[in-house]
Amino acid sequence: MAGQHSVEVALKVPSVDELDAALQSAVDDRVASRIGAQDPTLWGPDAESEAAVRLSWTSLAETSRPLVAEIEALRDELATKGLDHVVLCGMGGSSLAPEVICHTADVDLTVLDSSQPDMVRSALADRLDRTVVVVSSKSGGTVETDSQRRAYEHAFTEAGIDPRERIVVVTDPGSPLDQQATEAGYRVFRADPHVGGRYSALTAFGLVPSGLAGADVGELLETAREAAPVLFADDVDNPALRLGVLLGVANDHGVDKLVLADRSGNGIGDWIEQLVAESTGKQGRGILPVVVPDEDAPNFVPSTTDSVLAVIGQQQVGGLERAAELAGSVVHATLSAAFGDNPQVDDSPVPTALSGYSTVVDGPLGAQMLLWEIAVAVAGRAIGIDPFDQPDVESAKKAARELLDGAGSVPTPDFTEDGIDVYGSGSTLAEALDQLLDQIDVEHGYLAVQVYLDRLAHAGFADVREELAENLARPVTFGWGPRFLHSTGQYHKGGTPNGVFLQITGTPLDDLAIDGRDFTFGSFIDSQAAGDAAVLRDHGRPVLRLHLTDVEAGLARVRELVAHDS
Repeated sequence: MAGQHSVEVALKVPSVDELDAALQSAVDDRVASRIGAQDPTLWGPDAESEAAVRLSWTSLAETSRPLVAEIEALRDELATKGLDHVVLCGMGGSSLAPEVICHTADVDLTVLDSSQPDMVRSALADRLDRTVVVVSSKSGGTVETDSQRRAYEHAFTEAGIDPRERIVVVTDPGSPLDQQATEAGYRVFRADPHVGGRYSALTAFGLVPSGLAGADVGELLETAREAAPVLFADDVDNPALRLGVLLGVANDHGVDKLVLADRSGNGIGDWIEQLVAESTGKQGRGILPVVVPDEDAPNFVPSTTDSVLAVIGQQQVGGLERAAELAGSVVHATLSAAFGDNPQVDDSPVPTALSGYSTVVDGPLGAQMLLWEIAVAVAGRAIGIDPFDQPDVESAKKAARELLDGAGSVPTPDFTEDGIDVYGSGSTLAEALDQLLDQIDVEHGYLAVQVYLDRLAHAGFADVREELAENLARPVTFGWGPRFLHSTGQYHKGGTPNGVFLQITGTPLDDLAIDGRDFTFGSFIDSQAAGDAAVLRDHGRPVLRLHLTDVEAGLARVRELVAHDS
């Protein structure tokens, strides 16, 4: 059984000899310690300039410590004013890590990571008199976050509340948001600019909103600090190295999906999804994360031959046939016997995958976040990509801006049926869906379901993933838009080109103006969806867009269509 602050990783592979050889090569090349030393040459000359300004995440367990006292002091100050409802306005890495941290700590944090007008309006109506808003944007120019900030500034002003007393900003030093917030008199936390968004969990982006909401961010940093010496060790028993090498070896054999069964209950699967997809999905390669609710879900059971299976949050990974315990109870790394040795007798907690590659990962949140960050950096090196850039994210943003500015061509539906505007081939809804799904490569393809609706009001629709995955017997991902654009969106456009895309948009109950802008939240989210669809099509990806003029009735109709295909 692991110690209180331990990280555990257990693996199954088709060939222990192959994994051992790859591990030894990584040890000989001092990959782990060079990551810890922030060596930008590890990923090749093309990646060196970007890596040189993106590796400060390796020391955050130490360098972020001074933030803890500042955050706690501000939290106490806000509490004396009766401000106990924390709202986070942010996208991607600025929102996913705090969401996980607060779920783990069982504290309330409202995450507004959408431009959907009904969702924005609901957030504005929730306990405004007790609300403090954290506006987080690394670049300082994220349009969603800027729009959300404007909405709260307007709401506070209308309620007779001074926004300076309620808005806290987290951004990189010198960003447009830094300058604007400083001039407005807001409290500003400036994050380490040498950390990319998806690696920013232990920077001000992860710590400020989480700490203000009541999470013990000092303990989060401490668990990462305790694990760091082992995770940066050049040792074949380093669990981060093992996990990263496993992903790299599997990818080399065409096993390029990572199915994550998140047993933690804290949503860490969504955070891992962004880290893996945005870091590895480029140059026509990568690892596609597929988050499923549990080990009984389709795509986990049964799995596919191109998928690594991973269980996150298993309480213990003991009982394996070979184990090594390092540094007392700080970190455990284990490797099971080869997959094919005795498949009829397998009492280990590591699942059996059709591909032969599987893992169980467990540990306290801070340590596990550091482990996954290192593992993804290791896997990126093995795959041959730069894990710190995101070259295809900007294309969708540009397309959306062009539509908002009137420079782009606004798409028109090909036909309408049952109140659903269809942008795709076929002459009926059923035919359009069938023609899309027929394009899935039965050996290597996947379906991505992208839903640009209020993710809180329609949360139950996410289980359509399970039904589609069962029907198709291929990996199916589900993402709420525009949230996924800052996560799996990079992989969709830059990763292995074998996805097909079902995009669902809807008419809001009521649109919402954005103060100081000549567009509304409704027109903004429409442009985001249409822009991303256009870029996907430009990359040769099949896309079917269904726009629901009556969202409730439209979702019911989509469910009927999915059931009919079963």
